[in-house]
Amino acid sequence: MGITAKQETHRPGVFKQINKAHKTGRHRSKGAIGNEVKGKTNIKVISKQIHKNLSRDARRHQSSQFRKKKREEVLAQKRNLGGTHSAPILICVISIQEDLVVEQIVSKFKNADDTINVHTSPCGITHISIPRFKQRFSIIVPPIGNIFATLDAVKVANTVLFVASAIDIANEIIKEEILDAWGNEVMVSCLGQGLPTTIVAVTNLDKLPSKKRQDYKQHVVQTISKWLPEEKVFQLDTPIDSLNILRRAGTQKQRTVSYKAKRPYLLAEDLKFISNKDSADLGTLMVTGYLQGLSLSANGLIHISGLGDFQMLQIDAVDDPYPIDKNKSNKRSGSVEIDTKSDISVRVLERADCNKQESLESENIPDLMDAEQTWPTEEELAQAAARKKKVVKVVPKGMSEYQAAWILDDDAENLDEYSENESDDNISMDGIKSQANSEADMASDEEEYETITISEAAPDESIYDQDIDMIEEKEAMEKIKQAKLDLQFPDEMDTPQHTLAKIRFQKYRGLESFRTSPWDPKENLPLDYGRIFQFENFDRTRKRIFKERQELEGALPGWYITLHIANVKRDLFTAFCTLDNRPLIVFGLLPNEQKMSLLNIVLKHTNSYRQAIKSKERLVFQCGFRRFLACPIFSQHTNGSKHKYERFFHPETTLVASMYAPIIFPPCPVLCYIEQKNGSLDLVATGSVLSANPDRIVVKRIILSGHPFKVHKHSAIVRFMFFHREDINWFKPVRLRTKYGRRGHIKEPLGTHGHMKCIFNGQLKSQDTVLMNLYKRVFPKWTYEPLLLTEVSEKEDNMNID
Repeated sequence: MGITAKQETHRPGVFKQINKAHKTGRHRSKGAIGNEVKGKTNIKVISKQIHKNLSRDARRHQSSQFRKKKREEVLAQKRNLGGTHSAPILICVISIQEDLVVEQIVSKFKNADDTINVHTSPCGITHISIPRFKQRFSIIVPPIGNIFATLDAVKVANTVLFVASAIDIANEIIKEEILDAWGNEVMVSCLGQGLPTTIVAVTNLDKLPSKKRQDYKQHVVQTISKWLPEEKVFQLDTPIDSLNILRRAGTQKQRTVSYKAKRPYLLAEDLKFISNKDSADLGTLMVTGYLQGLSLSANGLIHISGLGDFQMLQIDAVDDPYPIDKNKSNKRSGSVEIDTKSDISVRVLERADCNKQESLESENIPDLMDAEQTWPTEEELAQAAARKKKVVKVVPKGMSEYQAAWILDDDAENLDEYSENESDDNISMDGIKSQANSEADMASDEEEYETITISEAAPDESIYDQDIDMIEEKEAMEKIKQAKLDLQFPDEMDTPQHTLAKIRFQKYRGLESFRTSPWDPKENLPLDYGRIFQFENFDRTRKRIFKERQELEGALPGWYITLHIANVKRDLFTAFCTLDNRPLIVFGLLPNEQKMSLLNIVLKHTNSYRQAIKSKERLVFQCGFRRFLACPIFSQHTNGSKHKYERFFHPETTLVASMYAPIIFPPCPVLCYIEQKNGSLDLVATGSVLSANPDRIVVKRIILSGHPFKVHKHSAIVRFMFFHREDINWFKPVRLRTKYGRRGHIKEPLGTHGHMKCIFNGQLKSQDTVLMNLYKRVFPKWTYEPLLLTEVSEKEDNMNID
């Protein structure tokens, strides 16, 4: 009989008897076997990865296959370099001694063999073809003393040949110093920029006595090993030596430089400028050369070192004028157009498409209404409530939640009345200043004395004083004084006596914990943030762009092509033509690399420059293929959401420099120079690009100090931290700490002259110091200025080599 709706069924209670299930052991039960036969499957299926245990012989065979595959890839890479259908091996010859004539080294390569074919391009690049090797080489010689031209040549070179001379040709004596001042500058700069494959050679070794040649060669190896520890030293005197070096350059394993391998680049072999019909100041620059790196599209953007960013009109394929065999010329096949108007056949590879071509727009148009405060919506309020953390705090009685959180309203005051300069934060501690003055005097006294030969005649004081700039001397002394104070007492400053502290420090706030306290990265942003671009996820965008760049269609690496570059200024091209043997290099930009953002760079102070660099000081940067001037702010290179602002970049330290600059995707090396009063440049730091992240929070910290006046068991009366009663009430929610590790807070003010009663977690010592930390976020100024060719030439004339 079925169960009707009025009938009640039995519901088992908690005391229902449950019998143990039957255990079948290792075997399946009959029911399980029946379910499998019926086609039933379990709800939960355990997926187990099958590990294939290979035998010993199989593992050996597998490893040998891996080695064979890797060996074939290396051999294919070697065969593609310098062959018939690839670009020549570009060798950059650099002298590490300033008095060595490098043109004599090039002449030795030209006369290395009777079968060598030698050609010279209109831009001064020497092409050497060796039919016996079935390879061809291009040799470029940057001018000695021009560090920027040398760095540009190293950027596009496949092999760098460092050459030293065993004797001083002028005096006919043996050279004991392998690297002079110029050689040290070249080594530091090239290693900081990133070196490709290197070769070290010594010339004029045959002019030494035969017994001293091997010892001198070992001396060179020991000197070079400090910079290039695994490099051999070759002799370069006879034609056989020249052939051995060329064979070495053509067969050795190529060292890749990351920022070059991920971008297309080209060294100009021939240049031609055609003025525009509508404007004589602008024109089309035609650059011809071998394309290297990745493929290049006419719809992308390019950067010419010293000239700027440009668009392209079209890319032409030209017959290779420097083949390995004289009777053969390398021609590219394909469906291309023929330019019949010219005597030379020009095959148009690609013309720029206006709909697909990237824009030169570098700055965003700021929205002035974007900074207006609007009433939050219900969704925004719900999200804010969800993000808010409930924290239990032990606070004095009567303190509100607002005071405990310590969120200052900076919008109520006019922030423009107070300058952002570091002069506002000068420390006025007389005792500390006198100590720093004495130390600065002692340091300056040590630097002033050296062993020299002087005449017995009395010096002319009037002539001596003519070379001294007293304003510069005072600025240098003040800078050294501030740097020493920053090292001894970092971030400490005195409270002003005649101004309320809550007005003087109105832009600062207190934090419960510098590491864990929240700070909104979108809060109180400057107007310059409306001009820059920001990625939703920088790392994800960088990986996507690198992956898409590998699949881009266009002119392939190794082709001899001509770029038609639009709207190039005539005065810049004229300035380039006046320079002596300066290479012109072209780099293809990745998407978005022409746009401005907040660039963060990791820098390490060099050992050659021993002075501290002040934050917001004007510096010259070389980020990969770009050079520009900027005034960065410095911060600590740490993990976390907030990074402490550093007032000085001290020697032997590493930190992060933040500035407004075009986006550059890492990895990318960075060189940093400082400009002296006389216009010279000193290399002060090397590093790499960290990210382009405007949300990096750089927080400036100041420390207000006070001294215990009366000490009790768990409390103390502190003075000299504030001088007004209302300042004590204003900063009452901020937590205190001491140099001996005590923690506490302000309980109440005493009197009207700045005395206050404070509670601590233990008894203070009379020699202890009470401290209060205050923080504010700082931003860099918009000081970006590209370093164009006319400015570069002026600075290179005054290059200071240490």
